[in-house]
Amino acid sequence: MKKLQDNISAPAFKKVGLMGRAGKKSVTKTLVYIAKILQKEFSLSVVLDEDTAHLPTLTLNQLPNVEVVPRNTIGEHCDLAIVVGGDGSMLHAASVLAQHGVPVLGVNRGRLGFLADVNPNEIYEKLKHVMLGDYQLDHRFLLSMEIREGHQIVHKGMALNDIVLHAGKSVHMLDFQMQIDGQPVYRQHSDGLIAATPTGSTAYSLSGGGPIVHPSLDAICLVPMHPHTLSSRPIVVSGSSEIKIDLHEDNRTQPMVSADGTTSIPIEKNQCLYIRKHPDKLTLLHPPGFDFYKACRTKLNWNAYAEEFGLDIDD
Repeated sequence: MKKLQDNISAPAFKKVGLMGRAGKKSVTKTLVYIAKILQKEFSLSVVLDEDTAHLPTLTLNQLPNVEVVPRNTIGEHCDLAIVVGGDGSMLHAASVLAQHGVPVLGVNRGRLGFLADVNPNEIYEKLKHVMLGDYQLDHRFLLSMEIREGHQIVHKGMALNDIVLHAGKSVHMLDFQMQIDGQPVYRQHSDGLIAATPTGSTAYSLSGGGPIVHPSLDAICLVPMHPHTLSSRPIVVSGSSEIKIDLHEDNRTQPMVSADGTTSIPIEKNQCLYIRKHPDKLTLLHPPGFDFYKACRTKLNWNAYAEEFGLDIDD
């Protein structure tokens, strides 16, 4: 972790990219507030991606002297990205920033905010620390998925949280076989399968009964969705594993796959799904005070205290 020094006056970054996905007024207000701090307090250049610049609640006269670039190139134009929104906004930003190695700071304007860990009421203080070099870098690995037909790749995707095999809108179960590193694991009837990174272990995987995995671990969680047999349980495998899914030809519904909740892609009978670690990583930037277990206590309400469970201690 970089430590704050009293004699540091120059900002640790030179050009900051701002991204916001939702069109809520609170997101716009926060974007404008951050831009003014960066420009006036630290004399930094600010760049917006086109999607953010065209938010319905935002006009560029609220953000003078900012550069606007295509979203998929914003990582080429900044050395720090600040994303305002919820975890969904962070997932969306990850898909365009990971390949550039740009550190990402999340400001939470969503609900849980496991990835966006700066609260709106502490923006100024946290930004001051970050700009003076007091922050922690956290490298999170990503998953890649490929739909293959023979040796041909017909679709590719990337996920920070999870890749989900599912039955779409059908109520029928999927019938599929899974291999890990070429070794057969099981044939399963279920609603699908969640393959999650440690980062995604606190998202959809957690709702499906998967374990919470510390983000520093090199592991992939494989969580069956409503399996037909009670013996089917989540398993955790090495992060270097390659997972192959073969769909049985007599499935009564169209198997689908989605990466981080993006548009689902159909898998045809003569195709296979491959999941493995992506070569790129997403670099999260945490201001001072970040603690994964503290985030769990706060976001998952681990500190809930029921008075009826308290112990009365007589003097």
